Amino acid sequence: MTLKLDNMNEVAEAMVSPGKGILAADESTGTIGKRFDQINTESTEQNRNAYRDLLFSSDNIQEYISGVIMYDETFHQSSLDGGVSYPEYLASKGIIPGIKVDAGAHDLAGTDGEKITSGLDGLDERLAAYRKLGARFAKWRAVINITELNPSDYCINTNAHALARYAALCQSNDIVPIVEPEILMDGTHDIEDSFVVTEEVLHTVFSELYKQGVQFEEIILKPNMVLSGYDADKRAGVDEVASATVQCFLRSVPAAVPGIAFLSGGQSDEDATAHLNAMNQILGENKPWNLSFSYGRALQQPALKAWQGKDENTSRAQEAFLKRAKLNSLATLGKYSTDQE
Repeated sequence: MTLKLDNMNEVAEAMVSPGKGILAADESTGTIGKRFDQINTESTEQNRNAYRDLLFSSDNIQEYISGVIMYDETFHQSSLDGGVSYPEYLASKGIIPGIKVDAGAHDLAGTDGEKITSGLDGLDERLAAYRKLGARFAKWRAVINITELNPSDYCINTNAHALARYAALCQSNDIVPIVEPEILMDGTHDIEDSFVVTEEVLHTVFSELYKQGVQFEEIILKPNMVLSGYDADKRAGVDEVASATVQCFLRSVPAAVPGIAFLSGGQSDEDATAHLNAMNQILGENKPWNLSFSYGRALQQPALKAWQGKDENTSRAQEAFLKRAKLNSLATLGKYSTDQE
């Protein structure tokens, strides 16, 4: 199977096709190192390649995974079986290759601990190079936190402008932008605070996208769900989270957007799947956009635990990964149940 996608709208539609979602395998070297520390595995380039290869080479991964976001190192690595570059290897399976292009979040001057994502300098040239190497979509993450004083309008507006600038540059290079405004769930805020901030951020982001000429039909939105802060005294349950998230997004996201691929944001594997499933059940068949997933840890954690950095555990790790991928696939259709865990 090879990719035959003629334009950015076709790519975007394929990324969120029913029953499929996106594997976020774009952890930076530092982040993957922390995850390897949990399984007492050294974070060498060879080990990182072996781990990503384990995921990408899982049998019939293309039944559940539409695309893979890669870190620059992984994008330039090759499969262990045949030495085929990963963009080409994934495309041969019918999986769309993607690339993380932001340079991470840094302190936003003049604020109380708020962040701005960098990476716009030289981005046009980098996108052109990635496109030649096979990238069909890219990702840029903006980080917003909730405290008694934050987020400030300055932080929201500055990050929205950067997201839109990135998205416009992507589309000018024939690359579908994943637009990721993430409201962090660290903190004591309740679900009502999460709703208000998420709605404000989304309205601001789409206003900025419109101002900068970004075509909504050629993007994917990767947002947080509307959740209580992880340290909140009272945490909202699955049904409340699903209802609040659906209401918020119906009020904020244009129907022209092909799909919403939620991030997991530190949720447990089971919660991320259950929330996605409940949202799809609420919307049913008449939804304005496909609701899918773009999970990293919530897809990979069971595989990482099973692998433990040992070649002899590869098959068991792939089974764990495929099980999680299948359960999330069912959730995109509203057909998941906890009995399947």
